[in-house]
Amino acid sequence: MVGEVPDDCEVRCVRPETVSRARAVLEAGDIYGDLATLFAALADRTRARIVHLLLNEEMCTCDLARVLGVSESAASQHLRVLRTLNLVTSRRAGKVVFYSLDDQHVSQLIQTGLAHLGHQEAADRLLAVVSARA
Repeated sequence: MVGEVPDDCEVRCVRPETVSRARAVLEAGDIYGDLATLFAALADRTRARIVHLLLNEEMCTCDLARVLGVSESAASQHLRVLRTLNLVTSRRAGKVVFYSLDDQHVSQLIQTGLAHLGHQEAADRLLAVVSARA
């Protein structure tokens, strides 16, 4: 294809200054493993839908399962993953457990993702809902 840039260099030329600057920018520890785990959790379609629903309102497992068309057990398993990553939080009201987002950072992740993928109208609707709740 005309004008297409190849994925790799045609010649091997390591630039030590560039490598040194790039290494200095990287974070230490397992921060990238943690980040990958976060995005992996949101990479699941059902969990992404759960997060989107919880951006709108607090919901219990039974209601989430019904909306998503999955079993309560499946919804519960997804919620456990999200809770482990501190994406959602829960509260008990008698015999019912309600879930909500843990903080506004989760909302920002979803809004940014939608906008990046070209779904600006969906991102704007989400922002309106979140702003109205604040």
